[in-house]
Amino acid sequence: MGVQHEISQRDLRNRSGEIMDAVEHGETFTVTRSGSPIAQLVPLCRRHAVSRDQFAAVSANAPLIDPDRFRADLDDAFAGEADDPYGR
Repeated sequence: MGVQHEISQRDLRNRSGEIMDAVEHGETFTVTRSGSPIAQLVPLCRRHAVSRDQFAAVSANAPLIDPDRFRADLDDAFAGEADDPYGR
């Protein structure tokens, strides 16, 4: 995990390029106004592509899933929570 800093809104305005570079390298900033925290700047999670061969290797020992049982489990877990989006 990166380093966390507290900076003022004015500091963010004056040093935005430098601060964004630091965020890009894993640092997190809490932005304050008049000493009160108002926002956080955090790095975005970067997703990495996985090749078909890498996926197959990782999945080789995964258990088989019964699609009917999986659907029944989902129905049980979300019973009454999923509304018809067109019924509103």
